[in-house]
Amino acid sequence: MENPIWEKYAKVLVDYSTNVQKGDLVQIRGASIYTKELVKAVYKRVLERGGHPIVRTSIEDLSDTFIKYASDEQLDYIDPVTKLEYEMVDKFISIGGPMNTKNMAHADMKKLARRSAATKPLSEKLLSRSASGDASWVIADVPTHALAQEAKMSFDEYSDFLFKACYLDLDDPVAKLKEMDEKQTHWANYLNNVKKVRIVGDRTDITFGVEGRKWISCSGLNNYPDGEVFTSPIEDDVNGEIYFDFPQIFRGNEAHGVHLWIENGKIIKAEAERGQDFLNAMLDMDEGSRGIGEIAIGTNDEIQEVTGNILFDENIGGSIHMAVGASYPETGGKNISGLHWDMIKGMKDGGKIFADDKLIYENGKFII
Repeated sequence: MENPIWEKYAKVLVDYSTNVQKGDLVQIRGASIYTKELVKAVYKRVLERGGHPIVRTSIEDLSDTFIKYASDEQLDYIDPVTKLEYEMVDKFISIGGPMNTKNMAHADMKKLARRSAATKPLSEKLLSRSASGDASWVIADVPTHALAQEAKMSFDEYSDFLFKACYLDLDDPVAKLKEMDEKQTHWANYLNNVKKVRIVGDRTDITFGVEGRKWISCSGLNNYPDGEVFTSPIEDDVNGEIYFDFPQIFRGNEAHGVHLWIENGKIIKAEAERGQDFLNAMLDMDEGSRGIGEIAIGTNDEIQEVTGNILFDENIGGSIHMAVGASYPETGGKNISGLHWDMIKGMKDGGKIFADDKLIYENGKFII
């Protein structure tokens, strides 16, 4: 028997997020056995829309097995089939459902960095195609016990949280996403006429040059759930310091109390109260990994606490996040790296954002 929640979920991903059309080649990627029901619902919906679905499923433990046993040659190798898919597929729908959020926690960080550098051309190709309108992609998750445990919730609590964060508890989640987009587009249009953005808060005073860069409203087209306004700052025009009070979780590893000092767009000093070695390894990944790829303001008030899942946490209402590493070409960003690590900071307790010296955001809320 079909489950209405998966049917509704699939319609958002296929009809709205990627807008699958007749004749589109659609890759559906399921990260574990827990994604089966949503993968099946998406597969069905793609067929109903006249697309050509191809399914790529995986056994989750293969990733840590690969990093553990792969030689340098194997870490650097990109198989031609995968490369061809990144060049040819029209729509990418990736569904996560981890059974273990810590399976990479003890992976060799140097090997992880090397693999990220090797796969960088794939992500660059997808971002470039997306920016030109030649392809579209979306990432989503299903509730699992591992995600619930990471968020310190029961499975039922986490399921309710996930579905509400995606507005799947509503009769028409797409209408809500469009409403979100209208509000965020107003803020993005305002910021598109701004030269400098300054963020002030606990151990934080940092300025981003954004003149000529495009601010984008995110409302379920690439990430689902969603809720943010973002841009990529001018590469050599970021200066100041920023302290991230939330835990920064990346690839199953954690860094707490991250404090960064930035000069002319490059991180010159980085401290972590916990996870210093991991922070250093990621920042030293490649030539662009100490650059700043993104600055964003989270707006989804259905998400209020860190859950350990960046897909949700970067959208926390009343937060900002800054990504170290790769920028987004569609914003005008030019920083290239195999790293894109979103770091989150709460803004509800005295945080302020100024646009060309005008206060536009305070204590977690826009005031324009």
